[in-house]
Amino acid sequence: MVKYSSELKAEVVSEYLQGDISISLLSKKRNLPRIQVGRWIQNFRLSGADALKRRRVKRSFSVEFKVDVINYYQTHDETLAEVSAKFDVNSCQISLWRTAFNQYGIEAFKPHPKGRKTKVKHNKKKLRKLVNKNEILKKSMTLFGTSTDERKHK
Repeated sequence: MVKYSSELKAEVVSEYLQGDISISLLSKKRNLPRIQVGRWIQNFRLSGADALKRRRVKRSFSVEFKVDVINYYQTHDETLAEVSAKFDVNSCQISLWRTAFNQYGIEAFKPHPKGRKTKVKHNKKKLRKLVNKNEILKKSMTLFGTSTDERKHK
């Protein structure tokens, strides 16, 4: 995914707003995807200049926030773009949250362990050896008694 600077986004949006140029002509002139230019303009109209800035920090959202956003989107007659501008979240993220919530419920938003599960190859062999040792010790105790030192002291 190509990341564009906030200065370029601001230039493209201001050029569109100043002149009588269409999005498709502007995208051809700047050699940018037409859909991307349209998103920048829409985000600028909904959220202002802050929508054009890139975030440097990864954000994490609480379970309550995600549920609130989904409830707001489903109960209000607003587009996904308007809801994403209101809550300052990407529209694709809201769509993913909604899909996960519909499939798995609230459990989809709770934290899960990260990474792969550990693969322990020798656990079964070690357990068998330990069981065998315990069985051998138990049998020897029944055959030979508890301790040979106690007999010597008599």
